[in-house]
Amino acid sequence: MKYVVVMGGVISGLGKGVTASSIGVVLKACGLRVTSIKIDPYFNADAGTISPHEHGEVFVLDDGGEVDLDLGNYERFLDIKLTRDHSITAGKIHHVIPHITNEIQDWIERIAMVPVDGEVDPADVYIIELGGTIGDIESTQFIEAFSQFSYRVGAGNLCVVHVGLVPVLNVVGEQELEKNVKEKLSLFCHVPVANIFTLYDVSNIWRVPLLLRDQKADQAILKVLNLESVAEEPNLEEWMARADLYDTLHETALLHACIACGRKLLVDWVPSTDLEDSTASVAPDAYSTAWSLLRGADGILVPGGFGERGVEGKILAAKHARENDVPFLGICLGMQLAVVEFACHVLKLPDANSTEFDAKTENPCVIIMPECSNEGKGGTMRRGSKRTFFKVANSKSAKLYGSVNHIDERFRHRYQVNPNVVQLFENNGLQVVGTDKTGEIVQIVEIPNHRFFVGVQFHPEFMSRPSKPSALFVGLIAASCGQLDGVLQDAACNHEPQQNQRAEKRPAASDLGD
Repeated sequence: MKYVVVMGGVISGLGKGVTASSIGVVLKACGLRVTSIKIDPYFNADAGTISPHEHGEVFVLDDGGEVDLDLGNYERFLDIKLTRDHSITAGKIHHVIPHITNEIQDWIERIAMVPVDGEVDPADVYIIELGGTIGDIESTQFIEAFSQFSYRVGAGNLCVVHVGLVPVLNVVGEQELEKNVKEKLSLFCHVPVANIFTLYDVSNIWRVPLLLRDQKADQAILKVLNLESVAEEPNLEEWMARADLYDTLHETALLHACIACGRKLLVDWVPSTDLEDSTASVAPDAYSTAWSLLRGADGILVPGGFGERGVEGKILAAKHARENDVPFLGICLGMQLAVVEFACHVLKLPDANSTEFDAKTENPCVIIMPECSNEGKGGTMRRGSKRTFFKVANSKSAKLYGSVNHIDERFRHRYQVNPNVVQLFENNGLQVVGTDKTGEIVQIVEIPNHRFFVGVQFHPEFMSRPSKPSALFVGLIAASCGQLDGVLQDAACNHEPQQNQRAEKRPAASDLGD
């Protein structure tokens, strides 16, 4: 096994995750099999117990592991499936009192043997990202472990990549590393000039692997790892085509789906609180702007979330989409609130609500799951890859997925649609098209006579890949720009949405955020 360790200095947030993922892309393009792991020095057991305001949102893996978003980068860039054990934290290491540096090394070697790409044998190269910043006291134990690890695995089996900051003044512009600068870095860092590379700002994230390849970073890494004789010339034609196509688009959200439809995407982020009646009196300009954006949108996405803030605004957004035949996708809480909206305004149950927000509602259409708890929040959700069985074969969702019997998607929720009111919903036009194997947990809903109105309990973004965009995101974008019929036909023929090369250049869609 060969190891590449990516670490960084000066400040956090330099782009170590993108660098690690991009190195993996280039090595994979050389014909090598690659796996990844992320080390975070914090003492939490996992990212699910960290405030998203301080550390960002979590990424959910097949096995239910709640991990740092960098693991999402690894999965998407490398098209692999990782496990919760591919995320190491100081909290996990110190769960028992081990010989710390040995435990870190043993964990790395143990997980290195786990195949993540569908093959049965271990990968060729194991990319390890150490989060945080060199010099942070909490990172010290991991630095020492890697120092020892270099002797454990021996020469020619470990390559260390350090991501550093090259500060520049705004009036000068971004500095590209000239020969004399590289020579100075080489002198003081004891790194050969040939092994110093520039990762300057690029037009899109997919150009970073191309930047590494163009500077022959792959050759330098392969030389350190003694892999030159077995590696091929990197084939990144598909990656380059995708990066080039990106530059003709406009925004990053729902990017995979827009490329599949050959469309630019204009995203208007609408704070859902600004849509609420209470905002009209205290901030009329914000209220007017929010509704103007919503009414002008070609498509609406209401994402998941937690807490009561902005809930009424999300309900109003779902109502607008339903009543005006605007393509709509509700994810997790977004689906639950679309169900609440339907109960309030179609079934005429004005007090209908989720028990998450009104525990005493007389018409609970969303309830806490029997196996979950709202007492202690940590580790009490239904998480990870679960199977959804299609009940309605001719539904839009089933067709987008290629008319298969079932799909596997990743979940992260504590509440569910109340199974006792499902029949009432279906009798009045809200169709349950996908459930779990028991038929009790509602996982996909649709309004059949709507242009595109879909709600899903799972998170399709966790499984979307640059080369395999989420079927539902493709459906939303296609419906928003008048391509849905063609996409459904392609899906029926090929079992996956195909890119429409003849598409026009600029639709619009609105991604509604809290």
